[in-house]
Amino acid sequence: MYAVSIVPRTTSCRLSSSFLCQLSIPLTTLRLHHHYQHQQPHLTSLSFQIRSLRKQIDMAAQGGDSYEEALAALSSLITKRSRADKSNKGDRFELVFDYLKLLDLEEDILKMKVIHVAGTKGKGSTCTFTESIIRNYGFRTGLFTSPHLIDVRERFRLDGVDISEEKFLGYFWWCYNRLKERTNEEIPMPTYFRFLALLAFKIFAAEEVDAAILEVGLGGKFDATNAVQKPVVCGISSLGYDHMEILGDTLGKIAGEKAGIFKLGVPAFTVPQPDEAMRVLEEKASESEVNLQVVQPLTARLLSGQKLGLDGEHQYLNAGLAVSLASTWLQQIGKLEVLSRTQMSILPEQFIKGLATASLQGRAQVVPDQYTESRTSGDLVFYLDGAHSPESMEACAKWFSVAVKGDNQSGSSGHLVNGSAGSSHDKWSNETCQQILLFNCMSVRDPNLLLPHLRNTCAKYGVHFKKALFVPNMSVYHKVGTAADLPENDPQVDLSWQFTLQKVWESLVQSEREGKKDGESNGNSEVFTSLPMAIKWLRDTVHESSSATRFQVLVTGSLHLVGDVLRLIRK
Repeated sequence: MYAVSIVPRTTSCRLSSSFLCQLSIPLTTLRLHHHYQHQQPHLTSLSFQIRSLRKQIDMAAQGGDSYEEALAALSSLITKRSRADKSNKGDRFELVFDYLKLLDLEEDILKMKVIHVAGTKGKGSTCTFTESIIRNYGFRTGLFTSPHLIDVRERFRLDGVDISEEKFLGYFWWCYNRLKERTNEEIPMPTYFRFLALLAFKIFAAEEVDAAILEVGLGGKFDATNAVQKPVVCGISSLGYDHMEILGDTLGKIAGEKAGIFKLGVPAFTVPQPDEAMRVLEEKASESEVNLQVVQPLTARLLSGQKLGLDGEHQYLNAGLAVSLASTWLQQIGKLEVLSRTQMSILPEQFIKGLATASLQGRAQVVPDQYTESRTSGDLVFYLDGAHSPESMEACAKWFSVAVKGDNQSGSSGHLVNGSAGSSHDKWSNETCQQILLFNCMSVRDPNLLLPHLRNTCAKYGVHFKKALFVPNMSVYHKVGTAADLPENDPQVDLSWQFTLQKVWESLVQSEREGKKDGESNGNSEVFTSLPMAIKWLRDTVHESSSATRFQVLVTGSLHLVGDVLRLIRK
C-alpha cells in the first residue's frame, strides 16, 4: 500500500479556478491505495490525470498571466525570411534537432506513435478522419494541423477537442522560456511554424497520447514535423500545383518534396495521382524500401447509410486514405485485427462513427447568418471552403453547386454545422436564390488558374454568380490573433491585388458573354476596402430585398479569408 500527495507550488502567475478544477481532482492531499487499483481500474486513468495536473501546475509557473502575452511572444517568431527549400538548405533544417535536444524531447519523439501526412489537397481532412477513427477505438489522440482559422489553439487537439487555454499557456511558456534561455547566435530562436511543431511534440509527449497525427505544414522534406524519424505509417494525399515558388514548378518536383517524409521500411499510402507525380513517389518509395500502396476512394456502401462528417464528394478520397492509415496504426500499435477493405462489406462500427463525426472548420462548411435571420424575411447563408489551388477550387465549386441546389430543394440549409438552425422558410426555389462569390487569394497564386476552374465548374452544374466581391484579408501575417475585435477598416490598405482579381473575373464574364446571345451570368463585381464592409453590404442587401430571397455566399480562395469571415459572423 502506498500514498501519493499533491501539494501545489506557489507560482508566479494566476492559476484560475477553472484550470485547477478542470480535471475534477481535489488539490488537497490525494491518496491512492495500491490494492484499490486492482479493484478499481479507473484509478489508472485517475493517476494519469494527477500526473497531468502536476505538470500543468509546474509549467504554469513558467510564463505570464494572459493569453495575449503568449500570442505576442508567438508573433515575435514570425519572420519575413523565405520558407525552407533546397536553395537555403532547408533553412538550416538540422536546427530542428537542436531544438528537440534543448527541450529534452529527443527520447519522447522516438517513442511517439506517429501518423505523418503530407500532400497538396486534403491532408488536413485526412488527418482529421484518421484521428476520429482511432479515438473511437478508445485510444488517446493528439492531432496537429495547420493553419488555424480563428484561434491558434485549433492546431492542437487532444481527444478531438482544441487544447484548453490553461493547458496551452502552461506548455507554451515551458517551451518558450526554455528556448529563450538556451538559444544563442549559432542556434537562434525557432521560427513561427517550427516553434508550433515543437510545441505540439511537447504537448503530445506530456499528455501521453497513444497516437499523434501530424499534418505537414509545407512540402515534407524540410518541414518541422519531419523531425519524426520513425513514424508508424505515412500518407500522401492528392498532389497538385501549389507553393511552386518553394516546392518546384512541376508535379514531379512537388512529389519529390512531399515524399521526403518517407522513412526506411515504414509503410506508406497514397491516393491515385497524376502519372508524373506517381512515378516520383514510387521512385522515392523504392529508394527508402517503403511499401507504397495506392488507396481508392471510399464507397458509400462501406458506411452503412451514414454520411461523412466532412461534406463534398472529394472527401471520399480523403476518407479512403484515412481508413488505410488508421487500420495500419491499429494493427501495429493497437494490436487489433482489422480486415482489409476488400474483405469487408461494411466498415467496423468504430470506423463508421469516426468518419461520420469528424469535423474541421473551413472545409465545405455551411453557416447561416443569424444576424440576418432575425431581422428580415430574406436569408443569408455562407458556404466556406479554404480551397486555394486549381484542383481544390474545382472540388470546392462542385461541392458548392451540389450543396446550394440540395439546400434549395430541401427548403433549409441541410448542411448546417455547429448547431445552427435552418431557415424558417418552408421552401426556397432556385428562382428566389442568388449565388454570390466572396473571394481573395494570396498574391503568389495565379487567379488565371483559380477563377476559371471555379466559374466553369459551377456553370456546368447550372450555378451562376450574381455578383463577385473581392476583399483584402483582415488577419495579418505578422501577428497571431484570436476572435477578439478586429479593425473594421484601414484607409491605407493596398487594394491593387483585389483589383487584379476583379479584372480577371470580369474578363471571364466578358468572354462568356461573347459566346452567348443571352448571357445568364451577371458580370457585376465589386472591390471592398475591408471584409466588414462587404459583410455589411451583404446584410443590407438581404434587408433591402423586396421579396424573400436566399443569398448563398461562397467564401473561398484562402483559409485566412474563411477564418476572418467566421470571426465576423460569429461575433
